Amino acid sequence: MNSKLKIIPLGGLEQIGMNITAFEYEDSIIVVDCGLAFPEDDMLGIDLVIPDVTYLKENADKVKGFMITHGHEDHIGALPYVLKELPVPIYATKLTMGVIERKLAEHGLDKNTKRKVVKFGQHINLGQLRVEFIKTNHSIADAAALAIYSPAGIVVHTGDFKVDYTPVFGDAIDLQRFAELGKKGVLALMCDSTNAERPGFTPSERTVGVTFDNIFSEHQKTRLIIATFASNVDRVQQIIDSAYKYGRKVVVEGRSMVNIIDTAMNLGYISIPDNTLIDIEQIKNYPDEKTVIITTGSQGESMAALSRMASGMHRKIHIGPLDTVIFSSNPIPGNEKAVSKVINELYAKGADVIFQDAHVSGHACQEEIKLIYSLVQPKYAIPVHGEYRHLQAQANLLKQLGIDKDDIFILRSGEVLELDDESADVTGKVPVGSIFVDGLGVGDVGNIVLRDRQRLAEDGIVIVVVALDCDNNYIVSGPDIVSRGFVYVREADELLDEAQVLVTEILEDCIHRNISDWGRMKNIVRDDLSEYLWKKTKRRPMILPIIMEV
Repeated sequence: MNSKLKIIPLGGLEQIGMNITAFEYEDSIIVVDCGLAFPEDDMLGIDLVIPDVTYLKENADKVKGFMITHGHEDHIGALPYVLKELPVPIYATKLTMGVIERKLAEHGLDKNTKRKVVKFGQHINLGQLRVEFIKTNHSIADAAALAIYSPAGIVVHTGDFKVDYTPVFGDAIDLQRFAELGKKGVLALMCDSTNAERPGFTPSERTVGVTFDNIFSEHQKTRLIIATFASNVDRVQQIIDSAYKYGRKVVVEGRSMVNIIDTAMNLGYISIPDNTLIDIEQIKNYPDEKTVIITTGSQGESMAALSRMASGMHRKIHIGPLDTVIFSSNPIPGNEKAVSKVINELYAKGADVIFQDAHVSGHACQEEIKLIYSLVQPKYAIPVHGEYRHLQAQANLLKQLGIDKDDIFILRSGEVLELDDESADVTGKVPVGSIFVDGLGVGDVGNIVLRDRQRLAEDGIVIVVVALDCDNNYIVSGPDIVSRGFVYVREADELLDEAQVLVTEILEDCIHRNISDWGRMKNIVRDDLSEYLWKKTKRRPMILPIIMEV
């Protein structure tokens, strides 16, 4: 009796980001992608969010390697953190590996991490499992889908993809291979759902090139500043082609942008005509209308280059009425406010802003999703990569294709789907969750710390300091009350004076009742003062009593 294949998403469902999925057959586990998520608004002070890989650590002897579909942060960003605890080999295509290697070098992991660059069509044998990399198109070059072969059947994982018949660099998606696998018989298809709510087809990346060409020809009297995703090498290539055609010099600004372009140039994924790229220092040697600046910050990130230009904080570039700023991206859900703030600031400085039609998505719309399902004809469908509504939209689409609703599995992160040719069932759960990265600390900030930060942000803090003589049981000095972020002290003298009197009474009462346990004393002060402040202000600041022994 053959075992079943287990598919265990450890992140990436119910959200955009933090994609990581384990495939387990008997004593072999392979992991597809290892991404991070960016913090939500309520995660105060958190830099990044990475998946909890407890399950992989518990089964470390089975884990054979990471298979990476493409080089976006939501698919590779957690690698440096996870590899420190789980040093296993990484398999990826050339550009993807180039981006990963830069990341590993930053974390000092480049020396002892095994890496293998995979070509499209190549098969990798890992224990009981075999993985084939299949060419797809996405908004970063070298994206791959994976066919995962197990004794229980073949699973096809599309990765992030779109169908682009006229890509800027390299070949179109290998639809023929998807069809061949479909003929062989595919057990399950895990398909990108990001654009499952959008009808029609995603336009080719080349259509953006035409738009840029028009923008360049219509704005020959102004400097152009174009904000896009650092990783979209093809977009940058098309901007550079137009710049060269219209005799403009190009400055690349923003650390992540410089890094990726550098990697892409070294690996031959972008070709830049000689003397087109100039350093930001040289920009003052050229008239504005002969320059174009390609920058990060299309999502309104506060520290990115474009936001610094918009707010007048950029040391080298000052925005004025002779600038045309083009947003070559759509706001990711949740970033709309930040983006519109930057657009308003740019308008206020007199710049012209273009944010229509200068972007196409890297993800498949409904017709492409239908196409992939029609070619692969899987027994089971597992929508992936998206919030719950995107997964549900794909499921609704599949019902139109005649796929039985019992064969569609909308999983939640941590659920274990066991499947073979006979049946597929969710049979259990493994621990999953988000681990917060704050500065150099990984996982040392948990929900309790976040809750404290939220309370501090909402109602501030009140510190009560008092010195006690323990032998003779009397108050030597204090209580002093200090507040931050609670009330403006000069205007709240009366409130704080009354609070001081209250705390003195509480402490004298404790001494009178012979309570010598300081922990208990602090609790009484905290509870009674909290009650008093709530009555007076309807706020609950964090209260920290500090008792010093004299």
